[in-house]
Amino acid sequence: MKSKALLISIIVILIAVISSGSYYMAQQNAEQKAEQKAKKFVEIITKQQFNLLPSLVSNNALKKYDYNKQALIDKYSNIFHGIGAENMKASDVTVSKIKRGQYEFTYKLSLVTALGRIPTLSYKGMLVKQGKDFVVDWNPELIFPHMEATDKISYTEEDAIRGKILDKNGNELATNAEFRQAGIIPKELGDGSKKEENIKTIAKQFDMTEKEIKTKLSQNWVKEDLFVPLKVINNDQIMKMTGVQYQAVDIRYYPLAEAASTMIGYTGKVTQEDLEKDATLSADAIIGKSGLERAYDKELRGKNGGKISLKDKNGKVKEVLLEAYREDGKDIKLTIDAKTQLKAYDALENAAGASVVMQPKTGELLALVSKPSYDPNKMIRGISQQDYDAYMNDEQKPFTNRFTQRFAPGSTLKTVTASVALDAGALTTNKVRTIQGLKWQKDKSWGNYFVTRVSNVPKVNLQTALIYSDNIFFAQEGLEMGENILRKGFNKFIFGEKLDLPFDMKPAQISNNESFKSDILLADTAYGQGQVLMSPIQQAITYSAFASNGKVVYAHLLKDQQTKTKNAVSAKSANIVKNAMVQVVQNTNGTAHSLNGISSTLAAKTGTAELKQTQGTEGQENSFVVAFDTKKKHEFLVLSVVEDHKKVGKTATELVKPLIQTLEK
Repeated sequence: MKSKALLISIIVILIAVISSGSYYMAQQNAEQKAEQKAKKFVEIITKQQFNLLPSLVSNNALKKYDYNKQALIDKYSNIFHGIGAENMKASDVTVSKIKRGQYEFTYKLSLVTALGRIPTLSYKGMLVKQGKDFVVDWNPELIFPHMEATDKISYTEEDAIRGKILDKNGNELATNAEFRQAGIIPKELGDGSKKEENIKTIAKQFDMTEKEIKTKLSQNWVKEDLFVPLKVINNDQIMKMTGVQYQAVDIRYYPLAEAASTMIGYTGKVTQEDLEKDATLSADAIIGKSGLERAYDKELRGKNGGKISLKDKNGKVKEVLLEAYREDGKDIKLTIDAKTQLKAYDALENAAGASVVMQPKTGELLALVSKPSYDPNKMIRGISQQDYDAYMNDEQKPFTNRFTQRFAPGSTLKTVTASVALDAGALTTNKVRTIQGLKWQKDKSWGNYFVTRVSNVPKVNLQTALIYSDNIFFAQEGLEMGENILRKGFNKFIFGEKLDLPFDMKPAQISNNESFKSDILLADTAYGQGQVLMSPIQQAITYSAFASNGKVVYAHLLKDQQTKTKNAVSAKSANIVKNAMVQVVQNTNGTAHSLNGISSTLAAKTGTAELKQTQGTEGQENSFVVAFDTKKKHEFLVLSVVEDHKKVGKTATELVKPLIQTLEK
């Protein structure tokens, strides 16, 4: 009997242990399920995958607050998308048991809105059993703490006014102006053939295609009674038409249009790529897309103001979640002179090229022109596909910035070679070279390669070499100096330097590699060919040394920016070259003699860089001119380049003459 009783006791104990273990396992499994569900809910919120929410939420909870599944999705989507919620991150997710079949979960949420970052929010919710699984016992406080079912989130925004870009005299180069925007109320277009006819009429009036209009009407947000913007129009395009309405709109405006677009740039709506680069941008922000609008975007854009509030059903504010005060953008004042900019642009006529005008004593840039160009106002108003295609298919590439594009400088660089040779003692004003014929080579090792010149002048000194722009003279000077002296002298200018200017621009280079490893390349470099590459801005800065007693004056664009200089050559050598440049204008044989008569103290140097595959063939010729007045009264330096000047029919010197005449007045 005792044995039987003992056996029964053991069996009872085993059953109890097994039951206890099973209960423990069941409880542990329930807790894991609850925790997984809580984390899944939080993950859906942070990833804004609101369409997945109904599968996690209690059916009873939705009924309690008179919601259906779609209403729940729409509520979250409208609120979080409406405030521009981004970078939503959850932390401190905890799950704790309240009683059997019921758990509490808490977490913290941080997010950035279109107005900035909302202080970290603390959430608390419940998980309950629904069938064999756990679901969220949802309530409105899981949207925002303290929110009730009838509450709404109010979002008001006050756009910052974008700062202006001004010239040195306060004239507007980029500003904000009121225009008329044409748009369509879809329901007023009619149906069927009537609708098609109305769209056709609208397209013709506003220089659009029917396809463009239909694409705008098919956007996801479009509703029958909402205004659908088409484009910003001119006043002479306003006409009463079926389905069309007009609204006043403030947009960016560029008074100089094509004349300054490559420099100033334009603004536009952010892209996904922009948002990925800058998390502080809102999805509907307007930012600088090119030029100075882009370079100084942060200063110009300012910060939008506004308020995100929790309001009750009567519209009374219960809680302000975030308030940001508007900070208007700052005006940017440039050294550019609008009149000079226009004159420099017009002077290039139909040529492809660039002009830089600066004050060589202060470094102030007075004009930066690249031509051909594009109308930034078209970009702002919504450029048509036809106009955009015309720009893109233009062989002269109107979107290219030519004042930052590097070119072989040609004979204008002979001024630098001359100054380096003078400083090195390899050249004096009395030194004369005897040169016979129009072509020359060092020796037979050059094979079929010859350095050529235009004028057969047998006795050549420094002044004569610059007047006639003698390639052979400077090739021989370069070889006599040798690579080390030439490079060392060139590097005292700005070769290899990254300039403090708000443009993308590769540094000026002497050659592709650190050493020529070729006498031919050394000789070619000395007269501005070879592998030398300089942008018009870099050339203007380099040649400022001859107007400033041997000091390179670094160009700058902001009005209050301080002048920066460095010694490049001795004042004596710089003045010798400068005086010879005056003779390039005054001497009847001078390559810049066409500028004679503008001023008795005008100094200039012309240049031609020929781009060809093999010697003996004709290639594209780019024409250059640098000019400045040696008088203190008129402080300007002009550097102009014309691409393929033979095709244009005029050299840079001929085209720039009216500009110089204006600057001399």
